[in-house]
Amino acid sequence: MDLRQFLMCLSLCTAFALSKPTEKKDRVHHEPQLSDKVHNDAQNFDYDHDAFLGAEEAKSFDQLTPEESKERLGMIVDKIDTDKDGFVTKGELKSWIKHAQKKYIYDNVENQWQEFDMNQDGLISWDEYRNVTYGTYLDDPDPDDGFNYKQMMVRDERRFKMADKDGDLIATKEEFTAFLHPEEYDYMKDIVVQETMEDIDKNADGFIDLEEYIGDMYSHDGNADEPEWVKTEREQFVEFRDKNRDGKMDKEETKDWILPSDYDHAEAEARHLVYESDQDKDGKLTKEEIVDKYDLFVGSQATDFGEALVRHDEF
Repeated sequence: MDLRQFLMCLSLCTAFALSKPTEKKDRVHHEPQLSDKVHNDAQNFDYDHDAFLGAEEAKSFDQLTPEESKERLGMIVDKIDTDKDGFVTKGELKSWIKHAQKKYIYDNVENQWQEFDMNQDGLISWDEYRNVTYGTYLDDPDPDDGFNYKQMMVRDERRFKMADKDGDLIATKEEFTAFLHPEEYDYMKDIVVQETMEDIDKNADGFIDLEEYIGDMYSHDGNADEPEWVKTEREQFVEFRDKNRDGKMDKEETKDWILPSDYDHAEAEARHLVYESDQDKDGKLTKEEIVDKYDLFVGSQATDFGEALVRHDEF
């Protein structure tokens, strides 16, 4: 399977994913937990390490001496301090935690970047993306697989333009990340809602009624009896999804469903780290304050591993 086929498959799986009749399709985007460990600083700081670094990177710090941990933590602090004023604010810390938790997303973008940046200028234009993704598929008016690639391209172009903040049809890496993973960006949430409604709203009246809602999750496929979870979803639609009780979900109701306002774990952890480390209580952290509390942020083994120290290029 070449890159274009893979990307097409990915796009189709996202938009038109098929479920087995008894399986529930989940369209709701939840903020993941920062760690699967218990947050109890009285016992250990394992939760904080996972939150601050990401679970995989946190493991590497466990193999370092205190001196090596402090050195690498100092380098991380320089990255967190995005405005270079010598302080780390709660906002900067929250952004870093979110970035660390979403590393898999950025890795995915990095893996695709070179394939799309055809002229190697560090940017990806709409033309580059369109040519790599669709190419000669657009020349075939009747593709064997039955998919309407021109319609898919129009949808992709609309999302690309939404991600492209300055409107020049050229995406920076951050804009391209927003294009590939719109659910992760506040300014892209309307397009996530719009695409979801287009997928489910079969009669194209601009709303999602009960049968469309259920039909997106479950196909009767000749079965007369619905599973219990389908009955529960019908109740959920009537009691909670359709807030104004008009028998259908509008744009705002759909947004509340698929993009719920979850508890902000990253913000809570940022507040916690600042509270525990802010020695002069000015509401922000210096590099010294953070490094002094290195065991809270990153941890280490209190032994000398010498040449066996684990090193990672990212930091």
